[in-house]
Amino acid sequence: MQGQDIWWSYWYFHLGNYAFSVLFWTLIGRFMFACFLPPDSPNYIYRWFRRLTNWLMRPVAYITPSIVPPLALAPVAAFWVAAARVAFFMTLYAAGLTPRLH
Repeated sequence: MQGQDIWWSYWYFHLGNYAFSVLFWTLIGRFMFACFLPPDSPNYIYRWFRRLTNWLMRPVAYITPSIVPPLALAPVAAFWVAAARVAFFMTLYAAGLTPRLH
């Protein structure tokens, strides 16, 4: 019973953490596919990775210097997602809203 209470008591932390994690790994997957497939590939997994992350790639492309090749934008975006995940944790931890080890 204790394990279920830990998850449900901090559902907002776990869902946010999970969302950042899924986005991070989807960006890494997009980068890996881009290394081997052309941008207009009919591969359905690569198309979904692009569709799920295009909303983030536009602002990252805007703030990233133009010297960075387009292929490297997905790892750059993954870095920003990882930084946002750490900031999310630090904010909730400072507010006392994260699970604690007893």
